[in-house]
Amino acid sequence: MVIDAHVHLFPDRLAQAVRRWFDEHAWSIEHRIGVDECVAKLRAGGIDRMVALPYAHKPGMARALNDFTAQIAARHPSVIPCCTVFPGEEGAEEILEEALSANFRGVKIHSHVMRVAPDDPRMDAIWRASARHRKPVVIHCGPEPASSGYGIDVKQFSGADRLRRALQRHPDAIAIVPHLGFDQSDQFEAMLPDHPNLHLDTTMAICGYFPGGPDVEILRRHPGRILYGTDFPNLPYAWDRELRALRALKLPPEDEERILSGNALRLFGG
Repeated sequence: MVIDAHVHLFPDRLAQAVRRWFDEHAWSIEHRIGVDECVAKLRAGGIDRMVALPYAHKPGMARALNDFTAQIAARHPSVIPCCTVFPGEEGAEEILEEALSANFRGVKIHSHVMRVAPDDPRMDAIWRASARHRKPVVIHCGPEPASSGYGIDVKQFSGADRLRRALQRHPDAIAIVPHLGFDQSDQFEAMLPDHPNLHLDTTMAICGYFPGGPDVEILRRHPGRILYGTDFPNLPYAWDRELRALRALKLPPEDEERILSGNALRLFGG
């Protein structure tokens, strides 16, 4: 089984806005297709399940995004739905409780987009909900990939030290950091022994796209703490580049299985 633990399935108008932002500030997205086409493409390529990660870029849109994601999951059983919330927005705890008490398997937070650090007090409700429901928070809080297009110095809102402080306050919360925490992968890796509920995903980090990327040997050192993920469809290259890079490492079969599906099944459920 192969589970892509990091996929973005947005409503068409929002997906188009995301593509325009990437065109101007990051890279040209190769896969400009709709939600159903995204699911079909991954399924045809041998992906058994995929974790849908919506994220709100402003207050007041989380419920609509969560409803949209729930509809996708109802239409496509291969989709594992996560919810989102804008930290500190009115009714944030109610939004989380409604979603996590239902079929949503985790929460997506993007520190750069939301301009909120992991240890910001506005995040406390989210960490508490994770601990209470035993469901992970997928939080982009590594400094990279970064862009001036965010209009901020992203290092003010990200970093291993800030996540460490959050997890010290909420030790029972479950966190997954995308991109192997690039470009502080060493610092995030050093946190793993002290924070058993901390995990990383491979998204865009092991296929050589970014110069000076993380040491891919981290997958050999911590196969029980790393999930395979892609960022599909918001990619500037073939959807399976990450998968091919992972398999080229020729990890022990049991370690490859954990990274490709076992860890995701344990954290998100079947």
